[in-house]
Amino acid sequence: MARRYTSNLTWDDVTPEHLFLNRRQLIAGSGAMLGAGLIGGSAQAQEAMEAMEPNTFEEITTYNNFYEFGTGKDDPARNAHTLVTSPWSVEIDGLVDNPGTYSFEDIMSEVEVEERIYRLRCVEAWSMVVPWNGFELADLLNRVGVQDGARYVAFETANRPDEMPGLRSPVLDWPYREGLRLDEAMHPLTIMATGIYGRDIPNQNGAPMRLVVPWKYGYKSIKSIVRISLVEDQPRASWNEYSANEYGFYSNVNPEVDHPRWSQASERRIGGGLFAQRQPTLMFNGYADEVTSLYEGMDLDEFH
Repeated sequence: MARRYTSNLTWDDVTPEHLFLNRRQLIAGSGAMLGAGLIGGSAQAQEAMEAMEPNTFEEITTYNNFYEFGTGKDDPARNAHTLVTSPWSVEIDGLVDNPGTYSFEDIMSEVEVEERIYRLRCVEAWSMVVPWNGFELADLLNRVGVQDGARYVAFETANRPDEMPGLRSPVLDWPYREGLRLDEAMHPLTIMATGIYGRDIPNQNGAPMRLVVPWKYGYKSIKSIVRISLVEDQPRASWNEYSANEYGFYSNVNPEVDHPRWSQASERRIGGGLFAQRQPTLMFNGYADEVTSLYEGMDLDEFH
């Protein structure tokens, strides 16, 4: 049986609630920040992570990424109210002993929900620390029974054009898809998040249930999941299909592998202000001790 994860982060590390949903101030100042120098040493990096400036309520509620509701940063907050999240069900199929369509309520009654405080990292070079409420994905997979031959877990987001206006645009090949290797999915760090700060996840952040894989870039954490499939072959992943040289299937946080259009070697903590110093990006987003063994013997430049 897999060990349960115990975080060494505390509430002192958490990105304040009023900063979590918004990146407007950070991204708007990205040009000015390019010339900022790196800070050295883990102690200095921790100090930088703790230096945060508050954002306004308007900022937190109008800047999100969820292309199913539009590509503009304020589109999800304006449009996501149209998504009906109750009732909600998830189809679980493929190489499992008990395939079927499970209601969200049934899933929640069978798993252990707990609070996890995780660092998160985005390809746009910002980071934050967020308290999620959720359950280990392994708990759900063990309950449906993973069969021999399953090597990957595939995920799909809801595909409801009447409720998700962004689906009318061909910016991606809908529905949104993601995938993990089975050992990644079963790792104790990997959770299905159902809440933030003890509240239900807002629609624009992936209600009612989303994936969180903290050692990977944020786009790997698929939102508003309606299907989970256990499969033998590597599944489709939307951003990987869109541009494989920019978005690898594994999408692990690796400061030595740059995005083709920007460096991934440093990052800025949300709330640090427009002129906050950058800090070095940590391998696997700071979870190297827990997950490095998953990739032993792999070329992490090739399998980025």
